[in-house]
Amino acid sequence: MQNNRSKLRSGETAGAVYPPPPSGVVLSLVAPCYNEQDTIPLFYEELCAAVKAMERFGVSAEFIFIDDGSTDETPKIIEALSEKDDRVHYAIFSRNFGKEAAMLAGLQTASGDFIAMLDADLQHPPDLLPSMFEALKDGEYDCAGTIRTRKGDSKLRSALSRAFYRLINKLSDMEFIDGAGDFRLMSRQYVDAVLSLSERNRFSKGIFQWIGFRTKWFHYENRSRAAGDTKWSFRKLFLYSLDGVVAFSSKLLAIASILGITLFVLSICAVIFIVVRKLMFGDPVQGWASTVCIVLFCAGVQLLTTGVLGEYLAKTYNEVKRRPHFVIRKQK
Repeated sequence: MQNNRSKLRSGETAGAVYPPPPSGVVLSLVAPCYNEQDTIPLFYEELCAAVKAMERFGVSAEFIFIDDGSTDETPKIIEALSEKDDRVHYAIFSRNFGKEAAMLAGLQTASGDFIAMLDADLQHPPDLLPSMFEALKDGEYDCAGTIRTRKGDSKLRSALSRAFYRLINKLSDMEFIDGAGDFRLMSRQYVDAVLSLSERNRFSKGIFQWIGFRTKWFHYENRSRAAGDTKWSFRKLFLYSLDGVVAFSSKLLAIASILGITLFVLSICAVIFIVVRKLMFGDPVQGWASTVCIVLFCAGVQLLTTGVLGEYLAKTYNEVKRRPHFVIRKQK
């Protein structure tokens, strides 16, 4: 899947010194797609307009569509675009492997001096790309990231998102910026650093933060999808958030240990209290209902801590198997 250039660079040390980019640079525009037959034509038009606006910088572009196992006409539309425009390249997965796999495939395929990652549903505005490129072209910054407002999101979804960022910032040693997304423009050095992290359980928001580098942030108003329905249900968002916490924090294991120690100390205190009460007052031990509640509480804590351990063990199991992130059915 990787072209020779990307493969060579990702195999080198991420700390290599890169000279400032020359004039006439190549910009790779990477777009993961899943069932986006209604949005791709509109998205392609806006991409072309954004590239046209960057011609004053001496930029030439390549478009890379990664189809994540779509079940609609998305692959055919991408192939048709490739037939009429030589700048369009694509990879079609054999099934749905998830957005993280599609993003990785796009970064591995990109051969440009700068690489932009954006969604094909037009929630990421392509017209912001010229300003992002202008911030990177002189080498002062390594990445132009974006932060969207939550205007238009439901109150429940906004509240849960903010709660996730508060939680992961408390559990992780890194700072995750609320509202920062995958829409970003990156230098080749930045992308090579991302590719040097070969883990199977990928959480790109964490990877982008972990590698560091200088990032200039751009704010934009939240956009609705140009067409179609969102692919992110609350269940998928919850599981994705859980992956992020497990991937970039081991403090859940410490919390499980603290819960175990706390319950052990409380149980010792309870035994002492019962014995003293019996010796001093002769009261029989009563409270069948409270006993059942305590047993259920302890069992629940045990299952919770076992589940935490299971999550980390499952991630380790996936890493050890070393299966490929994706399988490609067709590409150009």
